[in-house]
Amino acid sequence: MKIDVVVAQIIKAPNFDNFTTSDVRASYITLKNDPLLDPVIIRKKLYAELLKLVKRGWLKKTSSSKKGFTRFSKTELFDANALTQNTMTEVADKPLSNSNKPHTLSAKLNHYKAELLLNIGETEAYKEIYAEFPELVDEIQPQYNVARDNNTKILGKIRAIEGLMKHDECA
Repeated sequence: MKIDVVVAQIIKAPNFDNFTTSDVRASYITLKNDPLLDPVIIRKKLYAELLKLVKRGWLKKTSSSKKGFTRFSKTELFDANALTQNTMTEVADKPLSNSNKPHTLSAKLNHYKAELLLNIGETEAYKEIYAEFPELVDEIQPQYNVARDNNTKILGKIRAIEGLMKHDECA
């Protein structure tokens, strides 16, 4: 089973769970940063990728009868390391060498942008839950603070890589 490396990158994030195909599509389109991507075609492709993981037992598919939404959640069998091995080699975590530096920096940048999107979604979810259940503030606030701090760290990494890439363009 081969999975698209960007799909794997998105869904293996620890805080990415109970998601729709549209959630994956939004992250995918942002990471690919290609204005020619057709969202309808991408959604169908991503749905097929997610079904591969359902068949493997790594994701569970649940459909809502009310709104017709299909959600996917990770099962106990989900293995981020094995998922990575079922994709093309990831370059986001490899050390830099002069020959592949632009490609590696770009991959790292995309990786951090995906993480940022996931964390932003997480913070938004905490806000929504708080609005609906204000009595959960004591449980939600620490988790919200951690997610917000992660956003700041990841944004710093993005800025650092963008600065390096800009410096290399000028050189």
